Amino acid sequence: MKTHTKECVGQALSNAFSRRRFLKAMAASGALACLPGALLRPLTAEAGIVYEGDYQTFRNACPRNCYDTCSIKSYVKDGVLQFIEGAQESTYTRGGLCVKGYAYTRRPYEPTRVKYPMEQQGRGSGNWKRLSWDDAMDKIARKVLEMQEKDGNLLGLGMTKYSGNFGITNYVVEGMMSSLGYTTRFTGTPCWPAGIDAQNYDLGNMWCNDPEDFPDARYVILWGVNPAWCSVHSMKYIYAARDRGAKIVAIDPVMTQTAAKADEYWQVKTSADGALALGMARHILDQGLVDRDWVDNNSVGFEEFASYLRNNVTVDWAAELSGVPAERIKAVAEEFATAKPATIWIGYGMQRHVNGGATVRAVDALVAMTGNVGKVGGGARYGHLQTWGFNYHAMLQKQPEGAKGVPGKTEVKGDFHFTGDQGEVSYSDRILNINKTAQEILDAQDPPVRMLWVSCKNPFSQDFDRNKMQKAFDKLEMVVTVDNFFNQTVEQSDIVLPVTTLFEEWTINASYWHYWLSINEQAIKPMFEAKSNIEIAAALSKKMNELSPGSCTFPTEVDTKEWMVKEFNQNIYDQFGLESWEDLREGPRKMKLASSASWSTLEFGTPSKKYEFKSELCAEHGHKALPEWKEPREPNARLRLLTPHTKFAIHSQFNNIDWMQEFNPRPYVYLNPQTASERGIDDGDTVRVFNDLGEVTIQAKLTSILPADTIMMYEAWFHANPYNCQNLVDDTAADMGSYKTGQPGVAIHDQFADVARV
Repeated sequence: MKTHTKECVGQALSNAFSRRRFLKAMAASGALACLPGALLRPLTAEAGIVYEGDYQTFRNACPRNCYDTCSIKSYVKDGVLQFIEGAQESTYTRGGLCVKGYAYTRRPYEPTRVKYPMEQQGRGSGNWKRLSWDDAMDKIARKVLEMQEKDGNLLGLGMTKYSGNFGITNYVVEGMMSSLGYTTRFTGTPCWPAGIDAQNYDLGNMWCNDPEDFPDARYVILWGVNPAWCSVHSMKYIYAARDRGAKIVAIDPVMTQTAAKADEYWQVKTSADGALALGMARHILDQGLVDRDWVDNNSVGFEEFASYLRNNVTVDWAAELSGVPAERIKAVAEEFATAKPATIWIGYGMQRHVNGGATVRAVDALVAMTGNVGKVGGGARYGHLQTWGFNYHAMLQKQPEGAKGVPGKTEVKGDFHFTGDQGEVSYSDRILNINKTAQEILDAQDPPVRMLWVSCKNPFSQDFDRNKMQKAFDKLEMVVTVDNFFNQTVEQSDIVLPVTTLFEEWTINASYWHYWLSINEQAIKPMFEAKSNIEIAAALSKKMNELSPGSCTFPTEVDTKEWMVKEFNQNIYDQFGLESWEDLREGPRKMKLASSASWSTLEFGTPSKKYEFKSELCAEHGHKALPEWKEPREPNARLRLLTPHTKFAIHSQFNNIDWMQEFNPRPYVYLNPQTASERGIDDGDTVRVFNDLGEVTIQAKLTSILPADTIMMYEAWFHANPYNCQNLVDDTAADMGSYKTGQPGVAIHDQFADVARV
């Protein structure tokens, strides 16, 4: 603590001003115009705040799981982070941040931050005892060695980690596990796997146009995506497209802020998007608006797809299933087919269904049959990983000599493993499904999962079936969570380790949406006793080798800046026109693109090297070869339950910060007035939302943005509030995901519940 006296005093002096700066910046920048209720396009405004004095400036980047991955310029005075802004050098970020981003200056100094290693005297008790780092590592290391002795391997050690910090060096958590031995890994992704598989079957890879070429589009369909909340920087390109004559159509079960800004909005019935896309495709076929030149030269299987449409799909059928009037389906289908280029942005929520992958394939087909793939301003936009060619030095660590794991497997999709020489027995990690974490822990045997390491993730707020998760954690012998805050998972942990914020560590950040690369410099010294994930791995290795020499291969002394540098390679330098990583200290760099259009050469990554309306590979994997209609999940309660993103949080991050609670102090369940009237519920009433999994007691808010058969609760974690939408969400699998991510996706939006006044 002594080493931080100056920083803490500076913090106390600055925070009185910082909160006012935050609120003023929101108002001056027009960000407040983007809050619920402010549905008009915000006007341009000049910030009315002038900063004076000498500041050190640093380059940072938001590492959260967000489309925008904003490039940040940070200002530090007397060792205290004073304010931040978007990096002007990035034409994508262009000097601005979202409402969450402007709250970042509070994150290192938020009073409820985890400051020291702590041990809980009884999970869930809230009775925390401070530990030294040495004591914490000793307890953890002894448990690891105990499992090794008991089981003869470390498969009892489980790791669940995901996207809480996407900084590349944070893959060291996987590397730390490998340096201990072969362990149990929860793999896959809840975010976008069904759509990834779909685009790989159709195109041979997931690869989207540069979002900065939206202005070149003459027609834009925003399908199941809400960039006004979830990708604010993309909105300026949507507006630019409209200014140049493009029509903007939004399709969503909820009248989102994005939908309110569109030229036309369709409130599609949830999980019926695939029928809607196929109905549009049938009308385009009937009207002779297929781009025959493109289809004949660049695709395979179109005639089979056309035959399927003629025999199985009508516009009236699509209208009945989707709830969109047939005349509007026809009109927009014709407009889309005749506007060149035209594009569709496919949201990730749309594929979180039991028919999600099939739906994405139907939307892909709509874009392809109109000849809009491979065109600037066109494309079926979903995401990409083209800029992620790092060394993954932190992740690729070798197991100790003699380590044993699952025998006879030498390769697992999406993971890296070291095996014995030819002729020796080879081993691998035990792979479990991250989308069924609770059930996998309950089912795992020989050995059971005895200890769980949680990092960059909050499973109690984000994983499915919270009640089942509690049973799974009750089975565990030790839970270690690495985090910034005492979240709901930390509450169910034995030991919590304080980890650095983005301003306290070195790393690199790339986007899965735009094509900019940013360095993240250490702008301030780590507060209190926080360590980066790299330093935590080194500390554990040091203690492991003290207790049992050779038991961990991870270095015991590390320089986090050097580890960041080791992630670069010549390909990265060439891609971004860099002489050295240090060039990024002058500002973010954009990948040198031959064209802003993905697939501009029209050579696809499929087996045929063409776009595949009919994918034999898809059929081999147990799906339909064609993008056919797949039935949705049967309801198991009276109302559809949606749990989308709120504007004020990214999953369970940000909303816990006291500043953000100025905007979003409590959760609500949103109901259509008709739904509420049928149940005798008034606006503001306390209600019980319930299904077979569990229940949530919450305040009701009536709104006409939802259809009458749907209720909605935003996912979020509120500090000191037991709210948890995962009480009502099960782990039913989506139709695709295993091909490219190793595990099927999860049908987050195929959920049902009812609501009653308390």
